[in-house]
Amino acid sequence: MKLFEFKPKLVSCLKNYSKETFMADLMAGVIVGIVALPLAIAFGIASGVSPEKGIITAIIAGFIISLMGGSKVQIGGPTGAFIVIIYGIIQQYGEAGLIVATLMAGIILILLGVFKLGAVIKFIPYPIIVGFTSGIAVTIFTTQIADIFGLSFGGEKVPGDFIGKWMIYFHHFDTINWWNTIVSIVSIIIIAITPRFSKKIPGSLIAIVVVTLAVYLMKTYGGIDCIQTIGDRFTIKSELPDAVVPALNWEAIRELFPVAITIAVLGAIESLLSATVADGVIGDRHDSNTELIAQGTANIVAPLFGGIPATGAIARTMTNINNGGKTPIAGIIHAVVLLLILLFLMPLAQYIPMACLAGVLVIVSYNMSGWRVFKALLKNPKSDVTVLLITFFLTVIFDLTVAIEIGLIIACVLFMKRVMETTEISVITDEIDPNKESDIAVNEENIIIPKGVEVYEINGPYFFGIATKFEETMSQLGDRPDVRIIRMRKIPFIDSTGIHNLTTLCEMSKREKTTVILSGVNEKVHKVLEKSGFYELLGKENICPNIYVALDRAKEVMQ
Repeated sequence: MKLFEFKPKLVSCLKNYSKETFMADLMAGVIVGIVALPLAIAFGIASGVSPEKGIITAIIAGFIISLMGGSKVQIGGPTGAFIVIIYGIIQQYGEAGLIVATLMAGIILILLGVFKLGAVIKFIPYPIIVGFTSGIAVTIFTTQIADIFGLSFGGEKVPGDFIGKWMIYFHHFDTINWWNTIVSIVSIIIIAITPRFSKKIPGSLIAIVVVTLAVYLMKTYGGIDCIQTIGDRFTIKSELPDAVVPALNWEAIRELFPVAITIAVLGAIESLLSATVADGVIGDRHDSNTELIAQGTANIVAPLFGGIPATGAIARTMTNINNGGKTPIAGIIHAVVLLLILLFLMPLAQYIPMACLAGVLVIVSYNMSGWRVFKALLKNPKSDVTVLLITFFLTVIFDLTVAIEIGLIIACVLFMKRVMETTEISVITDEIDPNKESDIAVNEENIIIPKGVEVYEINGPYFFGIATKFEETMSQLGDRPDVRIIRMRKIPFIDSTGIHNLTTLCEMSKREKTTVILSGVNEKVHKVLEKSGFYELLGKENICPNIYVALDRAKEVMQ
């Protein structure tokens, strides 16, 4: 089996590429590029960087992800999920710290793909994904309150934490600018009702065009100049910047490594979920490891040009599919369209009201919240609800890094608890019913267990949690039989703690002059025990294929 496999979908798609396919990709790419424009600007500003950096990310990362990715229709770029992380990094470490963290995240993503860990990402519990996604949605909504209501803080710095933000909002709520609020509400209404009239043109684009034009006319002819625009807050550059390699030092790498892991994990989850959703729609199957390598490469190259973290974007991917995108060429065209907009039309973005972008992000946060799924999960087992709520509240109150780390720890602990509860350990000292050995009645007489022999049946994995449970079961009996038979036919795997436990049992049994016999060890467990040198202690004659042979061996020992 090869360790490294890299198979971009573009290579296979170009083998039978036709003019008809190109025309479909061209139309889809142009539409997706237009759809991506307002989102890229909004995500860039909300993340704490200038608007053109959001577009630069969509151009470079979108191009690389389509060029090298493992999905036919995946569209990459900045997404709402990263807003909270990016904003926090910039507040603490500045844009230089963001570049370093994104570069490290890119390397981690490439390593995940190279070592074929794409499938592992899919095993992250669903309550954790819903918990931090909903938490991010609440946080994004919170960050937009100031622009929605046009609040003025008199030079006072807005805190980075959730509670601190709401405290300063309430303290300065008397500075509300109702014109900003009206602009935000109108933008939200336009975005919400657009799907009823147009499936092709996105509501966010219509809202930005209509509201920007209205605000411009109000400023020019109505004398209403209290509505802040992008141009009032940012200086927009209509060019691709030169690549800049950041100064790397061990201290920065050490401090930013946990954040880089969070970016990598979140990027991997979102991109693979997006690719999986796309697979279900187009009837294809993406290569998750190739996709991770492409995502990693994009997150290494984009920050060198001032970009922010990027991943697969579900909304833009679905827009691509719905508008006829067939191959990665559509994603490449989408990047080219954004590049042309950056070079020739970007100065027009300075007229976009900040309140309008806030309205766009309110809709983004609402769609991200998945409140219906969140509500449905509250009816699930208590362990799942616990993981969901803890991840959600940690994401909102603290940050995503803490939420993912603690959420995964709690999920792992609860999983092990469930496994321990399902693994059964029983002791048989009199007789075994052959009819209970399988789902077919064999009509055989019960197997009599000789006096001085105890049979232990372990049903489930033998790992560190069960090892202690097995010891407790034996200690409760408190006797010293001549032979202990351990039936292992229903043990799918054993770990180091399980091997250590068995080794300790055998050594203790030798001192007590009790023989230990293993029965029905499956091939996988057998290899692990043999490799660990366990059989040298036990003796191969005490490894039996089934209970009949094990009982015969027990009789030999007691003679």
